[in-house]
Amino acid sequence: MRAWRAGLALALLTALAACGGAAPAPRTAGMSELGIFEPGVPESYGPVADFTAASGVQPNLDVYYSGWYQPFDAAFAAAAARHRAVTVDQINPAGIDLAAIAAGTYDGYLRTYADAVRSYGHQVILSFGHEMNASWYPWGLAHTSPATFVAAWRHIVTLFRTAGVRNVTWLWTVNVTGSRQAAPIAPWWPGASYVTWVGLDGYFYRPSQTFHTLFGPTIAAARTLTSDPVLIAETGATPAAGKPAKIASLFAGVHAYGLLGFVWFDADTEQDWRVSDDPAAAAALRAGTATYMKAAPGLARQFR
Repeated sequence: MRAWRAGLALALLTALAACGGAAPAPRTAGMSELGIFEPGVPESYGPVADFTAASGVQPNLDVYYSGWYQPFDAAFAAAAARHRAVTVDQINPAGIDLAAIAAGTYDGYLRTYADAVRSYGHQVILSFGHEMNASWYPWGLAHTSPATFVAAWRHIVTLFRTAGVRNVTWLWTVNVTGSRQAAPIAPWWPGASYVTWVGLDGYFYRPSQTFHTLFGPTIAAARTLTSDPVLIAETGATPAAGKPAKIASLFAGVHAYGLLGFVWFDADTEQDWRVSDDPAAAAALRAGTATYMKAAPGLARQFR
């Protein structure tokens, strides 16, 4: 056990090199955001509490995914706030014509959602149609044109602002590029006045992948569009990739590139991404949190 702990410490000390390539100097003194997605939310806050009990880490971003017509879950958001966390809702418009969203067809639903967020009154992070530059979702590449997506995004943001909603951080979330299934991100960009944070989704499948090779090119592309803060909005590592090493790489890479932080997808889906069932990965998460997290997390949150 002592030798394993020494190995973990060495992994954290050398993880900057493991990022694999030069990174710009960090723009912040430390990462401010550490998020989690757990199956079973937002119906219950219990899965997040179970994660904290198993891992020893308290996230300050609690993520859930909602379908179109699903209302804002103020009860879950309030539970997250009691644990000093902010709710992130990834709104997925499956089966919905994005051109109809832009044309105002669904304004009734959107106004109801906006009113609920405004009434809640505390910080909320909203994303819409995540990974739209990739081909696997019906609202994205090969199913919807970038112009239509941009029009829908702008319509939603404008409607919220017109409704007087001022407690939203708008998270524009793309998939990392570098595969034939993910297109360049620039055509999907709604414009600086419609986005608060940029989110990047990417996963480690192989030991050879580094933070730089996975995220670096898309970070560079995003920074040609905006100086907005960047969050790794969804990530994980397969058992074959080596979860403890990749978690150390995430913390070091976020620090090296001056990003906000990352959200871990703690679920067993087509791969077992879970940290909560992996003691070595949980230890790496605790070590990275102690090394890299700011003393006062959440200071970088912005609203527009």
